[in-house]
Amino acid sequence: MTAEKNTNSLLSVNDLRVYYTAEGETVEAVNGVSFELERGETLGLVGETGAGKTTIAKAIMSILPDPPAKIKSGEILFHGEDVTHVNAKKLRQLREKMQIIFQDPFSSLNPRMTTVETIREPLVLSGRFTKAEIDEKVEQIMETVGLDRRFRNSYPHELDGGRRQRIGIARALVIEPEFVVCDEPVSALDVSIQAQILNLMQDLQESRGLTYVFITHDLSVVRHISDEICVMYLGQLVEKCPAKELFAHPIHPYTKALLSAIPIPDIHTEKKRIILKGEVTSPIEPKPGCRFAARCPHACEQCKQPQTIREIEPGHFISCVRAEEFA
Repeated sequence: MTAEKNTNSLLSVNDLRVYYTAEGETVEAVNGVSFELERGETLGLVGETGAGKTTIAKAIMSILPDPPAKIKSGEILFHGEDVTHVNAKKLRQLREKMQIIFQDPFSSLNPRMTTVETIREPLVLSGRFTKAEIDEKVEQIMETVGLDRRFRNSYPHELDGGRRQRIGIARALVIEPEFVVCDEPVSALDVSIQAQILNLMQDLQESRGLTYVFITHDLSVVRHISDEICVMYLGQLVEKCPAKELFAHPIHPYTKALLSAIPIPDIHTEKKRIILKGEVTSPIEPKPGCRFAARCPHACEQCKQPQTIREIEPGHFISCVRAEEFA
């Protein structure tokens, strides 16, 4: 599936392929992924560790480690402009409109910078604001994300995980972006703190009209926050549809296995867990065909052929030669 260029879309990713080179071998981290994202919506990217979710995030933000990572082909359109082929000056301008919230709120903060210094940094680097304007914006965003003034001069090690993540959110939003990549922003937090941060992010989205790409391996979280969900397996997109549709009517065998792992808080309800067997396909120069076939209980000879993701129901895309049988 190659996303059609839609002028109304804020972000379009078209046939993105990202490869890593390690010790002379090529790892296909992302292979032919396409999706579109409208303004004000949230797209969830889910899958196991190693599925390529964070690689997509870094490619969108143009922060891939180079070397060893390289965008081999495809395009990433933000406001219709391909961010993979812009000069440094233009990229800096675009980055004021697109920000990222990192997974670990401790390692993503400079341990030698206080709360205020961390939040001020994007405004200072932009060079567009006076000192008075910077001070005002910092005060406003701290209040917005729920950071008390008494933490202004605190260092990251003096704060708990929830407050550190609020600093990360404040740093991302103080420059007033349109689009934010959220790379597992609650996975390192306690469950009670996760709910607070998720509710905060939804409130900010509604009040500021933000657009999110939300990356997680926790399906309970992505169900709570996403409009659409893309399910990835070893760099490939295997299923894409609205969030409600995915949980009500999953089709791909891998998606069904993921959903079966969600715990149900009811001792009277027995849920059948789908246990995947077989070895995970190596992402190092993999053979053509479905990368999930080695673990799929429904694999057949056709699965060895090159796969394409196709729409089998309105808005519901599947990469599986037997999709109609499971629909």
